[in-house]
Amino acid sequence: MARRLSPVGLDFIETAALRHVFAREVSAPPEAVYRALADDLNGWPTWFASVTRCRPTDDGKGRHVRLKGGTHFQETILATVEPERYAYRVDVTNAPGPRALVEEWRLAPAGAGTRVQWTIAADGPPPFRLVLRLSRAGLGRAFRDAVTALDRRLMAAKG
Repeated sequence: MARRLSPVGLDFIETAALRHVFAREVSAPPEAVYRALADDLNGWPTWFASVTRCRPTDDGKGRHVRLKGGTHFQETILATVEPERYAYRVDVTNAPGPRALVEEWRLAPAGAGTRVQWTIAADGPPPFRLVLRLSRAGLGRAFRDAVTALDRRLMAAKG
């Protein structure tokens, strides 16, 4: 059953009850990484293994994301600062537990490539927060694998 989450803003990224922050450097330039994140939504399943579908909604102001296992998110895009920041809020989901959820991607030049930072900011009842805390290692692996696959894809396209 779909549930509506709290309509939090960008400040939630800093004030959330629970935050996971992951970072990795890639070879691709920030502009290419940003375009893959913000402009090529249909391409997400090619590099982020848990994503089976990602498409724009509301004339590009939102996204609909479906994950392996059937979880889905209806999201509002909160920030698009090319090539530095891309953030979105989950508005509706069938996932049990969250009351509020925002994800942010920060990009910064790093040598000849990009430092990619992914923040997950969430709130929910104590059992949800416990599960999310215990999921940190798995989320970290998913991020590492996704960003590595994205970098390979971008460098192959360049090349």
